[in-house]
Amino acid sequence: MLDAVPPFRPRAGAEGDERVIKLAVLAVGGQGGGVLADWITDVAERNGFVAQSTSVAGVAQRTGATIYYVEMARDTGRLPVFALSPSQGDVDILIAAELMEAGRAIIRGFVTPERTTLIASSHRIAAVSEKIEPGDGRASSSKVHATAEAASKRFIAFDMEKIAADNGSMISASLLGALAESDALPFSRESYEQAISAGGRGVKASLAAFGAAFDRARGTAAPAPKPAEPAIVESALGAGQVSGPQNLLQGWQALAARIDLLPVAVRDMGLRGLRKVVDYQDIAYGREYLDRLDKALALDGPDRGYGLSIAAAKHLANALCYDDMIRVADLKTRSTRDKRVRREVGVKDGSILQVTEYFHPRIEEFCGTLPAGLGSYIESRPKLAAFLDRRINHGRRIRTDSFAGFAALWFIGGLRRWRRSLLRHKVEVAHLDRWYALALDHVPQDYALAVEILNCRRLIKGYSDTHVRAQSKFDRVLSALDLVNGRADAADWIRRLREMALKDEKGDMLDGALKTVATLGPDPIDRGI
Repeated sequence: MLDAVPPFRPRAGAEGDERVIKLAVLAVGGQGGGVLADWITDVAERNGFVAQSTSVAGVAQRTGATIYYVEMARDTGRLPVFALSPSQGDVDILIAAELMEAGRAIIRGFVTPERTTLIASSHRIAAVSEKIEPGDGRASSSKVHATAEAASKRFIAFDMEKIAADNGSMISASLLGALAESDALPFSRESYEQAISAGGRGVKASLAAFGAAFDRARGTAAPAPKPAEPAIVESALGAGQVSGPQNLLQGWQALAARIDLLPVAVRDMGLRGLRKVVDYQDIAYGREYLDRLDKALALDGPDRGYGLSIAAAKHLANALCYDDMIRVADLKTRSTRDKRVRREVGVKDGSILQVTEYFHPRIEEFCGTLPAGLGSYIESRPKLAAFLDRRINHGRRIRTDSFAGFAALWFIGGLRRWRRSLLRHKVEVAHLDRWYALALDHVPQDYALAVEILNCRRLIKGYSDTHVRAQSKFDRVLSALDLVNGRADAADWIRRLREMALKDEKGDMLDGALKTVATLGPDPIDRGI
């Protein structure tokens, strides 16, 4: 009796009304992948198709997206037999809710040049593997774009997350809009909109995001404004771009005038560094930053592309803006942070948001916020420091949505006006001056080595224990200077050691490389070979 209803198995070269269309959606939690799959299934059924939707959960968030798989075929009266998961080289439409998920789909063989329409949002969410690398572990977005263009029949990519956020919806609605415009499925726009409307929740926002993405994919939406050219510094420094008391505006304009006098190649990085330093402390701190930068400029020139000055502009700013308890408290009590948290969490206007901050200060952080004399007095007495550490060194949860919690952090953040007199600032500035002088002293003998010494500042980052580990790596890398000084490849060796330190959390690779450097003999050039 079972043979009386033959299963639907499209043969090779099957007609269009018998073809099974295979679509996969890759999304992580919170991106609405399941809703998108339901919408697509609903659209298919509204248009006389038989459809099946399944899902294969990822291992964990950011280490593997959930795959929502939809197969559909026109209802011809015969029972279709659908697969439960996609196969390599056998996917007609691949939808990725984030750019790197598109890259993973290509690696897994779900995208083929002669067949697959690839739709992906171009925004990025850093994966765990990108976050854990101490240095810059971000994968190249441009490489994924180029690979996607070559690997797919058609590639549609733009920032669908932003479109969804601008319209108060989820990215699933934007992805559906891009799918509708692609014409990869034989359904009208009205069918997609009917499926959204049938959901009954957030219909207005979802339809708005759907329409905006549809228009963007078609190219009818207004193009996003282009970012200002880096060389156009005047417009970014003009008085109309900043506001505040007149005396502060005059101070900023004086610093802006100094930026205008920098070589064009250095101007952009100098401006970025100046903005960061002034935001971190004050106008006088920005003046100190530019004074230090002038020392590198005096040793540099256009024949070398101002590489030394650009590196100094970047890393001096980072060194001056070290993370301390004051900085952390200041950032956590800014109104911009509250707005960002509300936007990311999706809190609606009028709703109450409770925020709990976690702090775990050590005695070192506590002493760092004391006047230099008092902080040094405590640190120089181990028994006293241990006594205080037992009372300080434990986790604290502070509710910044409460008056008491917010006021405590606001008070700590307000200590920045006295930062220059505190112990931590004294220690950081002394370390900065030694590092900067070391780099500039190498300029006459080895310009490239001086630049690499400046770039080693990348190793120092973070707060508390993270900062201690980072500074240890910094010291170990620069300990190789005495071993490579005078060699023609000295800069290359310092660069290799720095990159190993950035990639290796525990430092095992760095230790091995330092042992290799210790075995280096005299430079062959020095022996006349």
